Amino acid sequence: MTPAGLAEALTTFGPAYLANHALPRGAAKVWRAILACRTAALGGHVESCTNCGTSRHVYHSCRNRHCPRCQTRAKEAWLAARRREVLPVPYFHLVFTLPHALNGLIGAAPRRLYETLFAAASATLTEFAGSPRHLGGMPAFSLVLHTWQQDLGRHVHVHALVASGALSDSGEWIRPKKGFLFPVRALSKVFRGKFMAGLDDLRRQNRLPDFLDSFAWQCLKQALYAHDWVVYAKQPLGGPQAVLAYLGRYTHRVAISNERIVGIANGHVAFRVRADAQGKKRIVRLPGDEFIARFLLHVLPGGFKRIRHYGLLSPARKKVGLAAARSALAVPPPEAAVIESVAAFLRRVALLASMCCAHCGGQFQVTASLLPLPRCPARGPP
Repeated sequence: MTPAGLAEALTTFGPAYLANHALPRGAAKVWRAILACRTAALGGHVESCTNCGTSRHVYHSCRNRHCPRCQTRAKEAWLAARRREVLPVPYFHLVFTLPHALNGLIGAAPRRLYETLFAAASATLTEFAGSPRHLGGMPAFSLVLHTWQQDLGRHVHVHALVASGALSDSGEWIRPKKGFLFPVRALSKVFRGKFMAGLDDLRRQNRLPDFLDSFAWQCLKQALYAHDWVVYAKQPLGGPQAVLAYLGRYTHRVAISNERIVGIANGHVAFRVRADAQGKKRIVRLPGDEFIARFLLHVLPGGFKRIRHYGLLSPARKKVGLAAARSALAVPPPEAAVIESVAAFLRRVALLASMCCAHCGGQFQVTASLLPLPRCPARGPP
């Protein structure tokens, strides 16, 4: 087997898959973008070495948020904006997970279930932070939606990065009274209650699929209340730089990276998954059509925002709220943002390698433009 990537898997197994399956809504656009990414289909430019004249074609990225090749710059730009918002306090990482009993309903109504998940998790954290028993103030936290597990099965959860403390109505920064932020068992019960209340509201408004009749609803409720829901809390993180480095692992992650795909052979896609908590890996092999079907489970509804900010970080409160928090913490305002050019970004991330000629070490410069090719239906799904 030779190393491959997601685009290669779609190219190899796509025709057979499309002959037997209808694509989920929005998936055709994602599919076309991944196949066209960094190819002549999107156009680009010609770069020539100023020293020896060697030239190369550089093609544009698709910039689709599901494409494993296009997340690095998006992540860096996003983190650059967040550097002005991270407070100089420890941060806690919590994970709110939906039971797998909801997977069928999620597949039928993903947008509504994801919205209910965000609403339940954010309301739970806001309620606990606002309680005088815990903090008694306004928290600052961000939620990031993930829908997958290592083998690409559906596993819907949100990662919450929460500042250690809250801003009281009197302008005081209140720190946690114990070594943890909130008790996870209590979080789990409240989170389940809020999610189920939101789900019940959707059902009463007839906004859930028809297969969820009264009998099916009662069976689902029984299954969902049979076990505690999983809310996981990790150890608190250190200062702003540690928080940003940690956050970067989650914000722009896609269902599978090209680096995890180790090969395509004998009708299967082989990719690495984490085998244990110590980071050991093992290889999973899936038939090509099953691999594609699992990847498509994680295509988000069009326009859906998978990264959201709440409390002091919410768009309506951010400017005033963060200034008040910094005043309470007696820290200066952040430095002015520095907008990095594409060229400077490439030099920093690639350590100048992408800008240097492999033959003589000279510098490349753009010498011509390459127009995108006319759309060709044979390249992917309609």
